[in-house]
Amino acid sequence: MEWISDPTAWVGLLTLVALEIVLGVDNLIFLAILAEKLPPEQRDRARIIGLSLAMLMRLALLAGISWVMSLTAPLIEFWRVSISWRDLILILGGVFLLIKATTEIHERVDGVTQKTDGPAVHAAFWAIIAQIVVLDAVFSLDSIITAVGMVDEVSIMMTAVVIAVGAMLVASKPLTKFVTARPSLIMLCLGFLLMIGLVLVVDGFGLHIPKGYVYAAIGFSVLIEILNQLASRNRNRLPSRRSVADAVLRLLGGVPMTAERRMVREVLSMAERRVTDIMTPGEQVTWIDASAPMPAVLQQLRTSPHREFPVARGSLDQVTGIVRKEDVLAQCVDGKLELEKAIRRCLTVRDSVSVLETLSLFKREPAEMAFVVDAQGKFRGLVTREDLLEAIAGDLPDARAPARA
Repeated sequence: MEWISDPTAWVGLLTLVALEIVLGVDNLIFLAILAEKLPPEQRDRARIIGLSLAMLMRLALLAGISWVMSLTAPLIEFWRVSISWRDLILILGGVFLLIKATTEIHERVDGVTQKTDGPAVHAAFWAIIAQIVVLDAVFSLDSIITAVGMVDEVSIMMTAVVIAVGAMLVASKPLTKFVTARPSLIMLCLGFLLMIGLVLVVDGFGLHIPKGYVYAAIGFSVLIEILNQLASRNRNRLPSRRSVADAVLRLLGGVPMTAERRMVREVLSMAERRVTDIMTPGEQVTWIDASAPMPAVLQQLRTSPHREFPVARGSLDQVTGIVRKEDVLAQCVDGKLELEKAIRRCLTVRDSVSVLETLSLFKREPAEMAFVVDAQGKFRGLVTREDLLEAIAGDLPDARAPARA
């Protein structure tokens, strides 16, 4: 550990930590997308296990650094191409990343609305961990070989790995929350993974693309996405809507009163507003826990002014459908009270659809409410026919009160 008193070694350590964090961004993005496929209570554990395995794998590779460097020796040679074990691992990892990113993109663009008869389906915990391990192996190998070319002391490399992974552990949860809350950003990250997968494949075949070009492209794309996010905030506040509303009212022969202008503006903006703007958020929804004692369920039904209730087990992440008061009353009259048999399926709408698309769904389906879910099927809130009417006409007096806690 003589390097501790060497300023040059400290410069190398800081440089290597920065490089490890930059190279770990790929791993972190992939980890964030995979973790969202798990039930909420398992996501933090998956992130910690995934990054811990990455750290252990890199430390193990550093401990066997001579073996790692032997992986660069040619294994297969044909024509002008020479492939080593390292190249083979990069090719297989790149192909895996291309397939996985393509599958994820397909899942997110395949369909807007759907129906559900049960809770959202989550991926198996160890299946997700296995995918994380595969990518950890690929990214760790590339990271270690890069580190060897920068410093000579193995202890410096190990210190840099521990610091970098520690920083990623701290950043993983807020990064996951930030990315998954923005569907367009998820698609951008999947595009990054496609590009990184392609870079790994061509690198394995001997065509080396400087990492600076890759990260410059990613940085430019992120900058454009930031501008897009800022622009989307004002998408529902176009200054021309007021004049368009007034023009429509004048064509109809009416006087452009304030209430009328507002109603016309709301109608004109229905195709631009997202359903999340008018839904009741999940934390404000009154719901029934199917695992609660039946007397408690009946007491909740008796005291609540609502007619329909979402039903879940433990939390709204395990929502199973809806139940109506009249169905439970009919069971009470028959003397056979079984809540499970009273559960009905509920319409489901993606959180990315517009208010106009949601209105079209209600016109096609005889339902009073629909669950709003994200791309992974996670419950985000609910929207009712009354919400759609209020989106046009404004707040209405309601004897029942909205479905809020």
